[in-house]
Amino acid sequence: MRCDKCQAPIPPGEEESIHGRTVCEECLMDILSPARTCDPWAVRSAQQTMDTMAGGAQLTPNQERILAILRETGGASLVDLAQRLASKPHAVEREIATLRHMEKVRGALIEGRKIFRLW
Repeated sequence: MRCDKCQAPIPPGEEESIHGRTVCEECLMDILSPARTCDPWAVRSAQQTMDTMAGGAQLTPNQERILAILRETGGASLVDLAQRLASKPHAVEREIATLRHMEKVRGALIEGRKIFRLW
């Protein structure tokens, strides 16, 4: 069986059903709790956390790699980042949302294309 959203194979017994679609657990989480990049409360919470933590907030290895790619390229689309990280776009989108809340990454519309770049 395959996920209706991402087309990944789903082991027997691990499929989930929502809104008439059969999805994997990862896609179910994305449907139930989508990434939100524009969330003022998350930004405030991230700022307070970074202010109170000694040495600043700790980034995950993927977040560090995203920042390195953006430093190197000057900006990249979600699809480009996912390809360079060998990851699914929705997983990269969650990392981008976190980096956006920390005000490390922001979006921009360049030549009709949405890209992410350093803050």
